[in-house]
Amino acid sequence: MVIIRFARGGSRNRPFYNVVVADSRNRRDGRFIERVGFYNPVAPEGPDGMRIQLDRVQFWQEKGAQMSDAVAKLVKRSGAAAKA
Repeated sequence: MVIIRFARGGSRNRPFYNVVVADSRNRRDGRFIERVGFYNPVAPEGPDGMRIQLDRVQFWQEKGAQMSDAVAKLVKRSGAAAKA
């Protein structure tokens, strides 16, 4: 099964997440198919805190990929910001 999820990066107490498309059997921070964005919860609100390629997320969902709950919330927030 293909899943769209976070891959954690950064150092201790300074998290940074890549939004990746990966096989669900691979490790969280391991091999992935495609990087479709990032999320930096430490950064102040603005364009440097989050960037997601919504067209690529839509493409993978059409192919049958499932989003994790956390990524789904982030995509929803990103989509609302893009329309505003």
